[in-house]
Amino acid sequence: MPIALFALTLSAFAIGTTEFVIVGLVPTIAQDLGVSLPSAGLLVSLYAVGVAIGAPVLTALTGRFNRKWVLLGLMALFIAGNLLAWRAPGYESLIVARVLTGLAHGVFFSIGSTIATGLVGKDKEARAIAIMFTGLTVALVTGVPLGTWIGQHLGWRATFLAVSGLGLLALLGSALLVPGNLERAAPAGITRQFRVLAQPRLLLVYAITILGYGGTFTAFTFLAPILENISGFGSGAVSLIILVYGASVAVGNLYGGMLADRLGAIRALTWIFGGLASLLLIFSVTAGHPIAAVLTILVWGAFAFGNVPGLQVYVVQLAERHVPESVDVASGLNIAAFNIGIALGSVIGGRVVDAMSLTDTAWIGALIVVLALIATRWSGALDARRSSPLDGPEHPPHMGNSAQTHHESSNLLSD
Repeated sequence: MPIALFALTLSAFAIGTTEFVIVGLVPTIAQDLGVSLPSAGLLVSLYAVGVAIGAPVLTALTGRFNRKWVLLGLMALFIAGNLLAWRAPGYESLIVARVLTGLAHGVFFSIGSTIATGLVGKDKEARAIAIMFTGLTVALVTGVPLGTWIGQHLGWRATFLAVSGLGLLALLGSALLVPGNLERAAPAGITRQFRVLAQPRLLLVYAITILGYGGTFTAFTFLAPILENISGFGSGAVSLIILVYGASVAVGNLYGGMLADRLGAIRALTWIFGGLASLLLIFSVTAGHPIAAVLTILVWGAFAFGNVPGLQVYVVQLAERHVPESVDVASGLNIAAFNIGIALGSVIGGRVVDAMSLTDTAWIGALIVVLALIATRWSGALDARRSSPLDGPEHPPHMGNSAQTHHESSNLLSD
């Protein structure tokens, strides 16, 4: 594999760290800036909104430009956003910083796969994308807990300064190593994106993605204050628990892909959403008991992100059936749907904390995941009406090169 690929992986690591590290810093930021926990939780939501806007819209607007220069511009925007967060004089400027970095995130992962595949031969495309997305997985396992620890011991601003340093290394690596003559794919214009959004079956899957992730982030956004205020852990222990959660996410993501291969997307998602709803409900009870809370979080992580491979490959399968000319667009819009779910879940969680209590975020999140489960079964029933249903290994769907690439890469995807 070319060394330029690892510059992309470092970029993915930095971006993944800045997206999720805020979860561990919510109590610290709230106290320092004098805002409520729900207001601090909005920093998760607004970043996700930036990703959801950036992925489809800015990707379309930059589709005709040189890929390397777009990549360098995105990393420069990412660095600027994190530096602004580091020096943010108040809550409002921190919101602007989060939205800016979210915009860079959305476009990076939209064009990152194209750049990665342009660096290797056809027989290594899926491996190249998988290596790039490894940066997200490693960010969840190491970058987020380390960034949380830095923020709790040196101040939350230091975390964003450290992430800016990672972004600068990635920018320099990309400038030196990524070739400037990469072939550009046909730009995915706004018209093609609207054509995808006109397909009811794809809209249903996007709704499943939004609900599945929204339920998780209703509680996950406020995990740090739950652990500190309800479970009784000190701030230093929170970063270790987030490390446990991240390790569980990495395992669950890989196992979720294996499960989707073995059972088919619908059956795999049924098991995963059912388990996720159960664990969120259990966590609403175990949160007050330190050992039980950690054990629940350990399993919760595996189910929380284990749905990513199944959802991504299912979108690709349906897109190949309904909009075969826009498979990549359909897959990219599902990334936007993940982030819409994160944004909505964070907002709902904030409303719950305002009106009820921290632990109520868990069981309300479970109800939202149940809606995702119902929608999944409905989509499966619609598949069953066709002569070649997508669900189940006994009727394997046709998957072209694009689907295979998305499937293998999404095994390592974390947003």
